[in-house]
Amino acid sequence: MSEEPFIPAPYNPDALSLRTVAHSRRVFLFKLSLALNAAVGAVLAVPLIGYLLGPALKKNSGAWIVLGPLTSFPIGETRLATFRSPVATFNDGDTANTACWVRCIAAQQFQVFAINCAHLGCPVRWFAQSRLFLCPCHGGAYYQDGTRASGPPERGLFPYRYQIANNSILIYSGDMPTLATQASCKPKPLIQIAPADSSATADALDPAASTSTSTRSSQWPA
Repeated sequence: MSEEPFIPAPYNPDALSLRTVAHSRRVFLFKLSLALNAAVGAVLAVPLIGYLLGPALKKNSGAWIVLGPLTSFPIGETRLATFRSPVATFNDGDTANTACWVRCIAAQQFQVFAINCAHLGCPVRWFAQSRLFLCPCHGGAYYQDGTRASGPPERGLFPYRYQIANNSILIYSGDMPTLATQASCKPKPLIQIAPADSSATADALDPAASTSTSTRSSQWPA
């Protein structure tokens, strides 16, 4: 049985052009998918980058804000004051209005506290009859000077820095007063511990031992 000879297919320019067009279409779709994936990734990365770089960008966002004239805060009283956050945007609306408690101790001597409880941030209320700040959420209580009185908070209210200018009281706002901001703003005290005298320490701890030692030394001179 004889094999049939191989006869190559006739040259078809139309089929070749169709394969070229299909290849070009696949390349175009592949590049288009890459571009779309890159665009989606960039959109998703913007909030993440903003979250990571937000604290660094807002480090210098604080500003001195006028709370009001000194006459608005009589001596011996604690009153609520409201200011506009310096980092607010147009879309923030009323949420950018921040409240604080201002206590006038004496002439041009104040304490300004954040309204937020040091426990979980609930707004505290001032009760003049009992001279206490009380938190309605979990029962935290603070004395009039902001120190902790009772309840779950482990510390007192967070104070704002303030200054007096043009018969008005100003506070430094922009960053919520927290332990971190206070630690970065307050000067660190330098504590030097002198080396203790071992003999003096022993005498202070056990006076009887020092007495017996002196007695022995007097009885047994060197």
